[in-house]
Amino acid sequence: MLFEQIARNKRHTFYVMAAFVVLVAVIGMAVGYVFFDNTVAGLLMAIIVAAVYMAIMIGQSTDVVMGMNHARELHGADDDPELWHTVEDMALVAKVPMPRVFIIDDDSPNAFATGNNPQHAAVAVTTGIQARLNREEMEGVIGHEMTHVRNYDIRLQTIALALTAAISLLVNWGMNAFWWGGGRRRRDDDRDGNGAQALLMILAVVVIILAPLAASLVQLALSRNREYLADAGSVELTRNPVGLINALEKIDDSQPMQQADPSSAALYISDPFKAKKSWAHLFDTHPPMADRIARLKKM
Repeated sequence: MLFEQIARNKRHTFYVMAAFVVLVAVIGMAVGYVFFDNTVAGLLMAIIVAAVYMAIMIGQSTDVVMGMNHARELHGADDDPELWHTVEDMALVAKVPMPRVFIIDDDSPNAFATGNNPQHAAVAVTTGIQARLNREEMEGVIGHEMTHVRNYDIRLQTIALALTAAISLLVNWGMNAFWWGGGRRRRDDDRDGNGAQALLMILAVVVIILAPLAASLVQLALSRNREYLADAGSVELTRNPVGLINALEKIDDSQPMQQADPSSAALYISDPFKAKKSWAHLFDTHPPMADRIARLKKM
C-alpha cells in the first residue's frame, strides 16, 4: 500500500505539472492572437516570461519566506536541542543535508519546509507544535517535511508559483491589448463578414479571462497531491504511521495561526488559517485531514 501510493502520487504530479505547462502554452497562444495576431509569437512570449519568472523565484532566498512568516533561526543544537536533533535525525534517515531550522512564535501547531533544493532547504515549526507533540509525533511531522525536501516538492511549489505569476502577467497583457486596441484589425475584418475571426477572438478572450482561475486550480491540485505523497514518505522514513496520525489529529484540533503569511499557506503541513472547505475541495490548499488520516491508517 505504501509504495503503491507513492507511485500513484508521483504519476498524478506528472499529470498536474504537464497540465500546468499546457495551460501556460494555451494562454500564451491566446494572448498572442489578441495582441500580435500571431499565436506562435504568443507561445514564444509565454515561454520566455515563464522561464524568467522561474529563474527569479528559484533564486530567491529562503530568508524571504521565513521573514514573511516571522520565523527566527536556530544556529545550533544549544538553541533548542530536542528540535535540532529531531531534524538532524530525520535528515539523516532521508539522506538529505541538514536543513536550516526555524521557529515561529505561534500557539497553533504547524510546520513547513522551503528552499530551492535539498542543499539549500529550511524547516520551520511553530512553538505550538513543540508544546503539543511528543517526540514520536514530532518525528512524523519532520519526516513529512523531509520528504518534501527529498522529493524536491519545495522546488515544485516554487515553479508552480512562478508559472501562476507568469500566467497573471500574460493575462494582464492580453486584457490590456484587447481593451486598448489589440485585435482592432480583426474586428474590422469581422465587420466584413469573417465569422471565423470573430469566433477565434471570442475563444481567445474567454481563455484569457478564465486563465487565473484555471492556474489556481492546478496549483492547488499539485499542493494537495504532494501532501499525500509527503505523508506516505514520512511513514517510509519513520516506519511508524501512528506518530504522524496522532500529530495530524492534534494539528487538526487547533486554532488558526496568527503569524502565517497567506501566500505561504500551501507550504504548511496543514492549512494555517483553518479555512472552511470549498466546494468539492477544488479551492482547498490541503487535502481533507480525515482523508489523510484514513490513508495513513491503511498503511
